[in-house]
Amino acid sequence: MNKIKTAIIGAAGYTGGELLRILVNHPSCDLVCVHSNSQKGKKVTDVHPDLIGDCNLVFTDEVPTTGLDAVFLGLPHGETKGFLEANPFSEETVLIDLSTDFRDESNGFVYGLPEVNSEKIKSAKKIANPGCFATGIQLALAPAISKGWVNSPVQISGITGSTGAGKKLSETSHFSYRTGNMSVYKLFTHQHLKEIKQTFRQLNEEFDSELLFVPYRGNFSRGIWVTAYFPFEGTEEEAVNAYKEFYKDAAFTHVSDRDIDLKQAVNTNKCILHVQKEAGQLVIYSAIDNLLKGASGQAVQNFNLAFGLDEKTGLNLKSIAF
Repeated sequence: MNKIKTAIIGAAGYTGGELLRILVNHPSCDLVCVHSNSQKGKKVTDVHPDLIGDCNLVFTDEVPTTGLDAVFLGLPHGETKGFLEANPFSEETVLIDLSTDFRDESNGFVYGLPEVNSEKIKSAKKIANPGCFATGIQLALAPAISKGWVNSPVQISGITGSTGAGKKLSETSHFSYRTGNMSVYKLFTHQHLKEIKQTFRQLNEEFDSELLFVPYRGNFSRGIWVTAYFPFEGTEEEAVNAYKEFYKDAAFTHVSDRDIDLKQAVNTNKCILHVQKEAGQLVIYSAIDNLLKGASGQAVQNFNLAFGLDEKTGLNLKSIAF
């Protein structure tokens, strides 16, 4: 098979950098264009110095609209639509968008959560990559939603590392703010709730429960930890078996019989779940890396599915435990 000619649009940020780190070593990818308006003319290694010896490309603000097999779109939220209007790619080019612009599955995009939509993704030319919190929450609750177990408000809390705020500096991403600190933001109103509810209604047309989500800023750089719980009349064994059955064919989502921790998931494309029943509640813990399974790793997983590759190609990433 010829290598897949690929471009990354918006490659200077955190998710763009993660895409570069994965794709320069992906055996089926030929990375031919690395785009950035702000860094045009600079070597990739001037912006991502850890890639010295791995990438000799230079950032450009010019993008070929022909001759590309795949394009990853890592632009800020709200900018992808305008970019695609100005740069009409071939209908045969696979587009994978990491912004919020098409997660409502408008303009022919398929929502790219492989554990739910793998068959659609395999034949898609336009894929909307899920959000990071959305991924952790959906994978925590999808089996329960599909079983019809959720009939009351779901209590959800989630804490994310500072890279979830993006590379552009803001007051709440300063080291002096984050270190030794925690804070809540977007209480019950987080933008990812819309796409989460969309998936849950696809899994179960009768789903209409509130998702009471409390997002926290964490004092670490990467990773997401989600805790979700709701009243449950069944047994813990029944729930664990249902979760394992739901994810039996999932390449990266695993149900652990033991307590889990965040470091198990950091630097991987995994979602690691733990399910238990306590005080009449079914409690699910979900751990992912926000930049990998929550963004760039999942985007490459979707790339693999769209091109008929093994889902794990280029994504065996874990190298450290501590």
